[in-house]
Amino acid sequence: MENISVAIRFRPPIPSSSSSDLPWTVDSNRITLLAFPVPNLSFTFDHVFDRTSTNATIYGLLVRSLIRSALDGFNGTAFAYGQTSSGKTFTMYGSEDDPGIVPLAVQDVFRTARMSADREFLIRVSYMEIYNEEINDLLTLGSQKLPIHESLERGVFVAGLREEIVSSAEQVLELLKLGEANRHFGETNMNARSSRSHTIFRMVIESSAKDVNSFGDVTSADAIRVSVLNLVDLAGSERIAKTGAGGVRLKEGKYINKSLMVLGNVINKLSDNGKQRGHIPYRDSKLTRILQPALGGNAKTSIICTVAPEEVHIEETRGTLHFASRAKRVTNCAQINEVLTDAALLKRQKLEIEELRRKLQGSHSGVLEQVVLKQRNDMHKSELERERLIVELEEERKARESLAHCIREQQKRIDDLTIRTTSDHAARSIQKLGAGGTYDEVNMLHPDEFRTPDLKQMSNVFVARRSNCSKDLDSSPIPENFANIADEDLWMRLNKGCTTDLDMLQTPRIKRRSFSSREISLDQPFQEEAIDRKCERLEIQCSLERQQLETSEEQRMILECECNQLREEKASLLQTLSISKQDIDILRAEKEELVKELNLEKQMMKGLKEEIQLFSLAFSQREGLLTSLYTKSKAIVENLKSFQVTTPELYD
Repeated sequence: MENISVAIRFRPPIPSSSSSDLPWTVDSNRITLLAFPVPNLSFTFDHVFDRTSTNATIYGLLVRSLIRSALDGFNGTAFAYGQTSSGKTFTMYGSEDDPGIVPLAVQDVFRTARMSADREFLIRVSYMEIYNEEINDLLTLGSQKLPIHESLERGVFVAGLREEIVSSAEQVLELLKLGEANRHFGETNMNARSSRSHTIFRMVIESSAKDVNSFGDVTSADAIRVSVLNLVDLAGSERIAKTGAGGVRLKEGKYINKSLMVLGNVINKLSDNGKQRGHIPYRDSKLTRILQPALGGNAKTSIICTVAPEEVHIEETRGTLHFASRAKRVTNCAQINEVLTDAALLKRQKLEIEELRRKLQGSHSGVLEQVVLKQRNDMHKSELERERLIVELEEERKARESLAHCIREQQKRIDDLTIRTTSDHAARSIQKLGAGGTYDEVNMLHPDEFRTPDLKQMSNVFVARRSNCSKDLDSSPIPENFANIADEDLWMRLNKGCTTDLDMLQTPRIKRRSFSSREISLDQPFQEEAIDRKCERLEIQCSLERQQLETSEEQRMILECECNQLREEKASLLQTLSISKQDIDILRAEKEELVKELNLEKQMMKGLKEEIQLFSLAFSQREGLLTSLYTKSKAIVENLKSFQVTTPELYD
């Protein structure tokens, strides 16, 4: 992780302003504001260049290391940011007397590539502009409104963009001249040749090793490094009151300010802490979308912020310095971009196999066996724990079923007691009717017992028969406390003043019938209070059993969760064990091959030893024979010397 490198460059002041009237002071790498609105406001950056600095000085201190890293395989980006007429285009492209960063970088790339003795390079270049949020190819006329795509292999790229394979710096400079001729420029009150679009000059640098060293180190052989170098010249932010833009220039300024505002928002988000950082709006602008890898991604980035020193531009300069301060806190994670070929992969796999063989011959095999044994023990323990949890879960389930059965039995008993209590109350009511009571009294004592009788379940003992004398009379209703013969006053009240012969009026007697014991047969009544207490006890017991059942249900769910966790752990352990088994099988197969080779070598060594023994035995025998022959020959010679041999003379 490394921070973005940020530098500030003050352009020379306009001739009408004197150096003593400038509100900014530069002290080494610190910039201080001396005037209104915020006195003594200071900023510190990596580099601060005054008006005497040249483009070569800026390139050497800020961009040269970026170019060397790009040739080594790192992505790199350098861009100029600032208000309009602050010197961005001059910093990036320069002039004939003072070349800018882009031509200096092109020459440095080819010079360094030629000096490299162990790598060969292939360089491709492209040149585009973002004009009114539309991407145009500056190397091809008519290639406008190009789309942006993204893929896993190429990342973010512009589809249809022309790429030229180049072999020299002069060829690249010619392409730059062609692109500058197609770029959009315009005149404003602040700049006679104002850039009306953002330009991105891109160099794709591919390199590969030329050969492999004598030791056979193929770690980096056949690995192609692909890096992208972006050199960006941004259009400057504008204020309509100062530029006097209108019509087309006004529309261009709106798009420029919008894209620079999105760039500032992206830098703000990236400079925040990781926990506070929210969504980063890369897609809100095509500029930030293309530069996404360079902003907080896999690239090394340098930013040159150009500012105007005059007091009239103090607000724009302060905004640029705030942007630079936030950009300085952004971190990137640059890595070497390598693409491995099939040959390189095979070579690396061979090296890994050799490394595994060396480990197998050493003490690593014992360590692996210990690891596998430990994993087997852990798996066995987890299996036992799982079985124990299953048994406990089964016992808990049985206990829950038995508890539910007990609750059902208690509920049945409560229902039976309720029915019996209702029957007892009904029997008492019927007995009261048989003793001479009225239905109103019975209903007052037990108002809820005879509201909705169940005729299917009610026996005949609950039916009371009325006598024929209890039928409705055609006369007026009579009060409850009515004697056998009504008096005159009562009759006057009943007949509303009409007089009648009271001797002719007789009140019919209502015959009451008593119920015999044979018509009504009921069980012996229980005491109502004892039954209620018993019901309360049963309800309390039932509620306790329900609570126990809920507790056991929660425990069962907890045990099921633990069992599922153990199953997942077992699955992970089994997967790890299977991978370890595969590794062990591979190592074992390699070990068997090595053992076979070793046995063959031992057999060959044994055969050689036997042959050597036979040869030594034959040699000793031959030596003995030669020694005996030598002694015999010597004895014969000595015997011959001891005798005088007479040669016969020959005569003619």
